[in-house]
Amino acid sequence: MILVNLSKEDFTINDGERIAQMVIAKHEQAEWVEVTELQESDRVAGGFGSTGKK
Repeated sequence: MILVNLSKEDFTINDGERIAQMVIAKHEQAEWVEVTELQESDRVAGGFGSTGKK
């Protein structure tokens, strides 16, 4: 773990003090597919948010 003191005051970490937490979280890995042309969509030429649905 990396610990940085960004203040101008000294800060002492004593033996046994709790200075970190561990978070267990799911990690996703995307698989990219390169294409030369995009397919038509419901948005057509209007772009994002132009489907008229509220």
